[in-house]
Amino acid sequence: MTITWTDTLDTIDWNELSDLYRKAPLGDKPPERLKMVFSNSMFRRFAYEDGVLVAAGRALADGADCSYICDIAILPSHQGRGLGRALIDQLVELSRGHAKIILYAVPGREGFYARHGFRRMTTAMAIFQDQEGAMARGYLARE
Repeated sequence: MTITWTDTLDTIDWNELSDLYRKAPLGDKPPERLKMVFSNSMFRRFAYEDGVLVAAGRALADGADCSYICDIAILPSHQGRGLGRALIDQLVELSRGHAKIILYAVPGREGFYARHGFRRMTTAMAIFQDQEGAMARGYLARE
């Protein structure tokens, strides 16, 4: 498997990226929304194999205080091959120098990120557009 990594947005097929998130499966992320969020992210990485997008992720960062790693997606046929580890390692390295690096994980995947040095926060809180749905999917605690 020869993987080519890039951070350029110039050649991204936003429909292909949207399809990657759907297959990962990380939900329906419309191409135009992905273009906006990746364009507004300081760091981003895309992995290709034979011209096919197989992994993607990004980090919102302010340059000093906080970098927030999110939207990590690996094509199911490529999961378990070390791409997730490589993607997280690259985004963490790009984020070095920030006072804190925060990561938002899919419930049940916390162990994977713990192997990269991430620890569960005790004070994190969130407001979701769909609070009930977020609770049902395990992202928010019912209080």
